[in-house]
Amino acid sequence: MNNLGKLAEIKACEYLQKKRYKLLDVNYSCRFGEIDLIMKKGGYICFIEVKMRGEKSIAQPLEFVDSRKQERIIKTSQLYLMQNETDLQPRFDVVEVFCKNGDIKSIKHLENAFSLY
Repeated sequence: MNNLGKLAEIKACEYLQKKRYKLLDVNYSCRFGEIDLIMKKGGYICFIEVKMRGEKSIAQPLEFVDSRKQERIIKTSQLYLMQNETDLQPRFDVVEVFCKNGDIKSIKHLENAFSLY
């Protein structure tokens, strides 16, 4: 991951923490894949994919979280939940980070961006 990608994850985490999300894990990985951020808020444990795109991108960041990527995130989250018991309801979010000239310009949090079904 490049430095701007790492910065995007850090800024996304800070953004969510300001919205009272509590960080549980970062860059959790297993044989199925990786989850950028695992956070909790209210009755939810949120598995969060951070996607960054520049101003000249051909698509919105969410569009890069295709069905294959969603499947990997879901499998990875299932393994995480087997290793870390919780009563919280799982949810899959995407944080879109928009950049221009190497700087982060805006962040958009998409709650429940995709589901198990």
